[in-house]
Amino acid sequence: VQLQASGGGLVQPGGSLRLSCEVSGIIFNIAVAAWHRRAPGKQRELVAAVTSGGGTNYAESVKGRITISIDNAKKTVYLQMNSLKPEDTAVYYCNADIRARPGRPTRHYWGQGTLVTVSS
Repeated sequence: VQLQASGGGLVQPGGSLRLSCEVSGIIFNIAVAAWHRRAPGKQRELVAAVTSGGGTNYAESVKGRITISIDNAKKTVYLQMNSLKPEDTAVYYCNADIRARPGRPTRHYWGQGTLVTVSS
C-alpha cells in the first residue's frame, strides 16, 4: 500500500488548489485520513482530518476555506483549498489509517509531500 499525493503548485493569494492523495494497492477501505503541513521553519501541523463516516476536524486557521473528503470508491483523499493565503505555503503530507481486509485492524501510512506555494 502506498499513498501518492499530487496537486501542489504555485498559486496567487485568494486562489484555489485541490490536493489529491491516491492509495495504491489492494485495500478494504480508508478508515481515517488527514493532511498535515510543514511550513518553512515551523513544525508540522494538522490541517484537516476525516473519517469514512464523514466526520471532519479542521485547524482553526483553515476553517471555512479548506474541505477534506474521502472517496473510497476511488481510494482517494482530497483537500480542496480556497481563498489561499501566503501563510498556507508549506509542504502538505497526506496520511491515512487503512484497513486491508474487513475486520482487520487498520495500519497507518504516510504519503510523500506536495509543495504548495501561495505568492503573488
